[in-house]
Amino acid sequence: MANQFLSGNNPYQMQFVVQNSISTYTHEAYTNARKLSGTAIVGADARIDVSTEDYFGQMRWYKALTPVINVASVSDPTDGTPTEVTSAFAAYIKTVRTHGARQVNVQEVISKEDGLAKIGRDFGETQAQDEHNSVLETLSGVAAYEASRGAGIVDFTTNGDTGSVGFFVDILDANANFEGTKLIMDGATAATAGKNRGENLFRAVGMAWKDYEDDYFYMVTSPELLADLRSANLVDETIITEGNLQFNTIYNGKFRLILTRADQGDQSGSANVTGTKTTFIVKPNAMTMKPLSVPMPVEMGRDPAAYMGGGTTDIWYRWGYVAHPYGYDWAGSTVQFAQTAGTGGYDQAASWTRADQGYLNLGILPIFHT
Repeated sequence: MANQFLSGNNPYQMQFVVQNSISTYTHEAYTNARKLSGTAIVGADARIDVSTEDYFGQMRWYKALTPVINVASVSDPTDGTPTEVTSAFAAYIKTVRTHGARQVNVQEVISKEDGLAKIGRDFGETQAQDEHNSVLETLSGVAAYEASRGAGIVDFTTNGDTGSVGFFVDILDANANFEGTKLIMDGATAATAGKNRGENLFRAVGMAWKDYEDDYFYMVTSPELLADLRSANLVDETIITEGNLQFNTIYNGKFRLILTRADQGDQSGSANVTGTKTTFIVKPNAMTMKPLSVPMPVEMGRDPAAYMGGGTTDIWYRWGYVAHPYGYDWAGSTVQFAQTAGTGGYDQAASWTRADQGYLNLGILPIFHT
């Protein structure tokens, strides 16, 4: 005998289907990548004053010393030459974001779900994802700016401080000293391709920071590249735990892997870049992110007459922050909040300029490849 409750004409079945569908939607699982803003890529900086009366602010930093070493003499009374200590200002930009959501009040009769509770859960995820996007877009913007400066670093003696050299490595550059090995070789096996990827990533780090490289770096890359590294058995068995996050690593913890499927910036349109994909090698504390105090961060409005008197409830959530990479000045608009992407956005070459020519003060190394 057919179940009367599940029969096609039973109104309770229709209500059950609608309720189940809405419930599934409101409890959808988030599958976003690990948030960059939650790693040690982002550090705090007390020099950023978010109370400044404008869209932008400035922080003072000391330039690297160029020490003058004198040889003492007991016969020459000439004064020794002192070392000059100089400082400069780096400009940073503020941004404020908003997220609004609406609930039709009588939907709860059908769904038996409190939509406002769902919205409240979403707000934290929305802010975290926005901050993650801003960090990733900043990495892309720095890569675009460095690619616009000139040719990249091609060997272990290239000085990344000069105005005609961008702080990046292009694996496919014909002038680069990679001993004929490319990240992807014609006819290469998966294991060989992975080995070459790992070898050249490590070589690029040495070319960039030379003997001043940090104990470990973050490698922001794609699942595609990680698959090649795994095929070459380069991924460590040990998992690194940092706060409440866990990282796969390669080369005994030298690189902490962060995967993202987001657009990492194709800079091959630049005259100085051949590679179509970007992997970022990032120092700890390469950026800073400081929250802004936003008036009325949560605000609610109601329209009791909407939907034939059923009513609606609107909730708006607002947050703001300063996101800034060390070693760079904000060069974009200073009469509006920064965008995440596009004109006036973090991902634009025109939004950044070097505040310090010294490569030791730069924490973001774009590596271009295929």
